[in-house]
Amino acid sequence: MLSIVVPVMNEEDAIDRFLQAVDRELGDRLPALEILFVDDGSTDATLERLRASSLRDPRVRVLSLTRNFGKEAAMTAGLDHARGDAVVPMDVDLQDPPAVILEFIRLWQDEGYDMIYGIRGSRDEDTQAKRASAGLFYRFFNHLAETHIPSNAGDFRLMDRRVVDAIKRLPERNRFMKGLFSWPGYRSIGVYYDRPARESGESKFNFWKLWNFAIDGFVSFSTWPLRIWMYFGAVIAGLAFLYILLLVGRVIVVGNDLPGYASLMTAILFFGGMQLLSVGILGEYVGRLFIETKQRPLYLVAEDSLIDREGQVGEGGGARHGSDAS
Repeated sequence: MLSIVVPVMNEEDAIDRFLQAVDRELGDRLPALEILFVDDGSTDATLERLRASSLRDPRVRVLSLTRNFGKEAAMTAGLDHARGDAVVPMDVDLQDPPAVILEFIRLWQDEGYDMIYGIRGSRDEDTQAKRASAGLFYRFFNHLAETHIPSNAGDFRLMDRRVVDAIKRLPERNRFMKGLFSWPGYRSIGVYYDRPARESGESKFNFWKLWNFAIDGFVSFSTWPLRIWMYFGAVIAGLAFLYILLLVGRVIVVGNDLPGYASLMTAILFFGGMQLLSVGILGEYVGRLFIETKQRPLYLVAEDSLIDREGQVGEGGGARHGSDAS
């Protein structure tokens, strides 16, 4: 069985188009298919359309979360509940073409790869600023973090069951899925594809969300911001010590003179700003420690159409229905 995991929020217009595209490209080419939609607290008619699709098509499964927990948590919920021998996370907007999944499957079955990730061969639908910032992020991340993530590779990929099980063992609450996908290792390869424009709806990510997303990635997989500040502090301390020696020597040789107000204020403002910045960076890590120690669940499930359809709320199913999978 292949499981396609699709996190959605307020995507009522894209559901039918997505299912038609999947049926057209994959309909009779797979022995078994599960299309697992994870509704992340939609406020429009998305959940109703998903329920109707689930009643029409037994391949469609709907997992509804109790509120909006964010895309990373919704994707984690999908990985936790997917039943397939291989799992493919993808977006509902059809910017990830379902036809590429066939190449993923070939490399998985015939070549023995455990993970096949899609690489965007072109990003013409993105603005020049977004393309430039994305390229800069990948270069910085791969240079500074121990975990390497492929450039221009999103969440669209095929993962063998053992890769999915490995990712499910990673318990952190601040989840940067691109990094988590790469962390387990295993035998991986990329597949280039052209990414078309969205067929419906609008992206839920604006510049501010993308900025915070990038910060989450850096802080989750690198201690470089803390380490570089130690080096920076050592350099400043060394320069300050040299300046102290210069001042003392000047007083001994020339005598004391009236200190300048401008130089004094410059020093105070500079070091004050550096201290506030360093405290802010330290606070990013402390805040994440605070969230991790509370051990709150990543998400809560309101309903699972598989349980409702089969009427089986056993010990394992009951634990999932309205519970966490952290």
